[in-house]
Amino acid sequence: MNKRGRSGGLRRRTKYGLSRQRRSQLYGALDLGTNNCRLLIAKPSGPGFRVIASFSKIVRLGEGLSSNGVLSEDAMARTIAALSICSAKLRDFDVTRSRIIATEACRRAANCAEFLSAITDRTGLQLETISYEEEARLALVGCQNLLTKEAPYALVFDIGGGSTELTWAHRIADGRFEILDVLSLPFGVVTLAEDSQVDQIGEARYTTMVDEIAAHLPPFCAANGISGKVRHGQVQMLGTSGTVTTLGAVHLNLPYYSRSSIDGLEMAFDQLSQATRRLSSLNFKDRAAVPCIGEERAELVVPGCAILEAICRSWPVGQLRVADRGLREGMLLELMAEDGNPITGNAPQAMAPQAVAP
Repeated sequence: MNKRGRSGGLRRRTKYGLSRQRRSQLYGALDLGTNNCRLLIAKPSGPGFRVIASFSKIVRLGEGLSSNGVLSEDAMARTIAALSICSAKLRDFDVTRSRIIATEACRRAANCAEFLSAITDRTGLQLETISYEEEARLALVGCQNLLTKEAPYALVFDIGGGSTELTWAHRIADGRFEILDVLSLPFGVVTLAEDSQVDQIGEARYTTMVDEIAAHLPPFCAANGISGKVRHGQVQMLGTSGTVTTLGAVHLNLPYYSRSSIDGLEMAFDQLSQATRRLSSLNFKDRAAVPCIGEERAELVVPGCAILEAICRSWPVGQLRVADRGLREGMLLELMAEDGNPITGNAPQAMAPQAVAP
């Protein structure tokens, strides 16, 4: 009996191939967006961290939100089911510390408080609804090591499901990037797709979408003098979102998605345009058949392309660096740094950026 008990205990301690000692310093970061629910579990590794487990599920939490102002029952049920899986993973891996955030859908929904309460009751998770400024800051924390030393200013954007955050930052004397301004656009891939109400967005509608999005950018540009700095070659552009990673995969003709091929990829604007034209010319069925897209993303990628084109047209930097990292990585790095881990350089699976001034 005791032997079986010891054996069972050993199996529990080594679940997922991790000993209790190795699992004692695991961290979790969960990002609940308008479209996706995504979790990363990681451990400190040298100057960065190594990913131990991940989970991603398209939940479409913001479905119908733009027209109704509330989260639908079906969307909340889908999301709670995904969060239940995340909660179980956090428990099973004995995660030491975690941060769990919600973004645009919960910021906008009139029934957000009731939804968050239901999440806690059903899953035990306590979600924090963050501001768009905090969302932009965390994204920059998570990906700023991909910014080069060649240009002193950076325009970093995150095309989400319900909104798009643009961060204007510059490098200061000690090498850190300091945020100068943040713009949150009320456009995301889900909201634009719902507004179109069609699977195939024609050329006229696509052009209108680009024009409408671009019309929101001049005040932000003028307030920060961005165009002048672009003309003088002082600006680099970094995109962190499913739109840019998908376009990177299409550009490379990847048969399946490869993070190592995409994260840090540099794309010229004409390469982005070629990938965009290829996808926008296809109907829903043919787009869904493209590797790295599938049915769940087929109707969202073209609206994302419209947002990206508006940004590129407004600020013709000429090339873009793609980041397959962002909010979750930013949260993990900050949690680990708070516990005294030397997060200063690169890690095998996630590079650790320098601190970002708030």
